[in-house]
Amino acid sequence: MNNSVSFRNAVPGDEALIVDFIRKLAEYEHLLDEGVADEALIFEWVFEKRKAEVIFAMSEGHEIGYSLFYYNFSTFPGNAGLHLEDLFVLPEYRGKGYGKAFFKELARMAAERGCSRLEWTCLNWNQPSIDFYLALGAVTDTQRALYSLSGNSFNALGEQK
Repeated sequence: MNNSVSFRNAVPGDEALIVDFIRKLAEYEHLLDEGVADEALIFEWVFEKRKAEVIFAMSEGHEIGYSLFYYNFSTFPGNAGLHLEDLFVLPEYRGKGYGKAFFKELARMAAERGCSRLEWTCLNWNQPSIDFYLALGAVTDTQRALYSLSGNSFNALGEQK
């Protein structure tokens, strides 16, 4: 990093900036066609319902990346962890240590909050990110597979009596 990085918590009024970062991430992941949350939804879920948190990486007074995360819970150890949903650094800042700084900050926050782990998923084609995570010391959980219900399957199951 040419300059030191700092972090700031998102606050009400940052919805447009968060949505902009989400769109950039969706474009990078080739998922723009899946739709992107709008400012009203971000305000509702992040600031009103407080179901997720967002932090920004700052360099020279400008937001150069963002991270959205929330708590999960594991019954075996009996404590919470942080689930990292999104992490995105602007392309011109990649390869300069900002991603690692994000993970250090998130791990620090998780430990400070009594969490025992930091978890996330990665698209299986995203080899640059996979290599980065492995270099951090992350491991792939080969004992578990991620499943999800969404769209028609989610709606149909929820409507069953």
